[in-house]
Amino acid sequence: MVAYPLPRRRSRTVQVGGLAIGGESPISVQSMTKIPTADMEATVAQIHALQEAGCHLVRVAVPDMRAAEALGAIKRRIRIPLVADIHFDYRLALVALEQGVDKLRLNPGNLRNPEYIQLVVKAARDRRIPIRIGANSGSTDPAVREKYPFTPAGNARALVESALGHIRILEDFGFTEIIVSLKASDVITTVLAYRLMAAERDYPLHLGVTEAGLPPEGLVKSSIGIGQLLAEGIGDTLRVSLTADPVEEVEAGWHILRALDLRQGGITLTSCPTCARCDVDFDPIIRAVKARLAPLDRRLRAEGRSLRVAVMGCEVNGPGEARDADVGIASGVHKGILFRHGEVIARVPEERMVDALVAEVEALASE
Repeated sequence: MVAYPLPRRRSRTVQVGGLAIGGESPISVQSMTKIPTADMEATVAQIHALQEAGCHLVRVAVPDMRAAEALGAIKRRIRIPLVADIHFDYRLALVALEQGVDKLRLNPGNLRNPEYIQLVVKAARDRRIPIRIGANSGSTDPAVREKYPFTPAGNARALVESALGHIRILEDFGFTEIIVSLKASDVITTVLAYRLMAAERDYPLHLGVTEAGLPPEGLVKSSIGIGQLLAEGIGDTLRVSLTADPVEEVEAGWHILRALDLRQGGITLTSCPTCARCDVDFDPIIRAVKARLAPLDRRLRAEGRSLRVAVMGCEVNGPGEARDADVGIASGVHKGILFRHGEVIARVPEERMVDALVAEVEALASE
């Protein structure tokens, strides 16, 4: 059993390959590749980078048959569950299932023909493959959209009604291995929609603010929307959707979960904003520490081990923050005091602060 510091909505558990989503399973971090899926080598390389960053499952776009037929070869070369993102063409879904994907992202209402939907549902049920219903504000059914005022509350209700329409299609065929997402580019609409759906069904919820944009704006919108829902106990898996390298999405997802103490693993780095009291050249110091600890951060994520590291710029809050960390350094006049578990272990000149701190963190991690 996982002990969560925040209350959590009780959802059913859905199995995606070897990954459990919902129930009492840890909240997982997702991303999506951003290159043509038919380019298998490039797709596999990007997925490997995502795996290394701590991605728990990855989605790929399947716009045509070439992409669908590449899925089996891609899956054989990766270590995390593979999700096929499919719209409109039921044949792509059938081929994706034959290729061994672990989940479909599919809105059954977009397939139109009930016979085609039944074929996909039967194939998914036979293989025990779940389906994610993804309602997005940019593709809400116009007939549903016109029923509600164009406000965050109205948009949220339209999103939920659209999603429920797709869900009922699957439920009518007796299929309930479902995960649901309700994404808007507007934070308030997103939060309201997930709250409504959380009260309607107990399916696991995949969180995200869609089309959030470039960092830092996209990071801010995603952190507010996803973070607020998680703090309310809503959400079982997430993707931070950025106009950026997908590895940045995974890094951001981990930061959100660690900030709320919802996921263990990796290095939590505390650093001061600096002010006129700082007597060292702080910016290159903290940037060098972060860059040099990045490989260890990812390794610790994979191992589920956590370390707290503090890099502080002066003697006001520095010693206290450094003592509270597993390893910390507090700056003085062109020097630093190195702490380990609250004890002073060395005083080092400014030019050796980075080396001394990194060496101590690596030594602690190896014990």
